[in-house]
Amino acid sequence: MAIRQAPASVTQGVAAEPRPRAAHVAAPSPALPPALPPALPPTYAAAVGRYLPAAGIAKSSAWIHRISLTTWGWMFTGHPAPIGPARRAATPPPFPLTALGAPGLAPVLAELAATRAEALDVDTVKRELSIARKAIAWWHAQGWLTFDPTVGIERRPPPRDPTRPLNETQLQAVWRLNAPLREKTLWTLLHESGTRADEVLCLNVEYLNTAQRSGVIVAAGGALKHIRWGSGTAELLPQLVAGRPRGPLFLSDRQAPERTPEQDRCPITGRARLSYRRAEELFEKRTRLLANPLARPQDIDALEGWRPLHRLRPSTFSPFGP
Repeated sequence: MAIRQAPASVTQGVAAEPRPRAAHVAAPSPALPPALPPALPPTYAAAVGRYLPAAGIAKSSAWIHRISLTTWGWMFTGHPAPIGPARRAATPPPFPLTALGAPGLAPVLAELAATRAEALDVDTVKRELSIARKAIAWWHAQGWLTFDPTVGIERRPPPRDPTRPLNETQLQAVWRLNAPLREKTLWTLLHESGTRADEVLCLNVEYLNTAQRSGVIVAAGGALKHIRWGSGTAELLPQLVAGRPRGPLFLSDRQAPERTPEQDRCPITGRARLSYRRAEELFEKRTRLLANPLARPQDIDALEGWRPLHRLRPSTFSPFGP
């Protein structure tokens, strides 16, 4: 009987495992060089021109963005932007986009924006600021900028001359404040009379001549000083006096301590004369959002208002002054 030879794949009745096939490994593709950022536009105006069509802004609102960015173009050069219809045709001088990183630009922008908010309205300037920040963010994403000069712009820097009188726009904002009668009367009297605050706070009710819109201040040492005021003070004074025959005109909110001199205590209410320090504190606190028109109300505790009270004096000669 012939004996058959077993297949090569079988050894002693056990099937041999198939040989593993070598896996095919693709050759690594050559590394691509990193994409270069778009070329930096030569001017700010050119950067605006690149931004508007590339940022997905609708054509219907692109012109509003262009006007706002042109407005900021003036301020980025340290100049106030034109106001009114003329601003649409006004073009700021050409400057490179990198000028937005100029040292000291941020506080200049804060002052220019706050002044603009006082001249126009806060909502308009906030809208313009929002548009400018979106453009700056887009330019940053292109690698053209590494900074934002509008950071912190909501907080206005202190004025170079802290005693400079408030301008007419600022004064009108003060008169519109929902302030207590005492503060309104004091601020109006300071403005209309042009008299120093520490002197006005020495006024007594018995030395007022409301019919003549005048009064006499008895200063330290017995010196007398005559002052006059206008219609605004004349309207408020009777409400503030409220039938008091004598004593300090401006009173504090608290009862006078026992050691308070008689001339500084109201004989009717027992309250003390309002001090200059407290009067200035009240003015500063009430004007914090006026002095920083772009700030949020919830940030009021971190802001600084207008001071000293001498800033309420008229910027020009007052016919009611001494």
